[in-house]
Amino acid sequence: MNISQIESIVKYITNAQGEKTEAIIPIELWHNLLKNLPSMGNELTDSGLDSVDENEPKSQILADLQASIRAVKAGEVYPVSQLWDDLDD
Repeated sequence: MNISQIESIVKYITNAQGEKTEAIIPIELWHNLLKNLPSMGNELTDSGLDSVDENEPKSQILADLQASIRAVKAGEVYPVSQLWDDLDD
């Protein structure tokens, strides 16, 4: 479901000035959003993967892997220490 589809089923509560103050969403959508939110503590799913990785489409994983292989073949490699430094930033 994309953002425009979600927006089409959300209902809003407004104040006296007509400004949106709250949103009402169907319970099924609420449960789906909760299930797909990145976990605060990076909890692992039953498969051992982070929930973000668990829900990533296989086509995206394959595309990322192919891009990485092309980068290595082109000589675009970095020291591991630099990669860890980038994660800390």
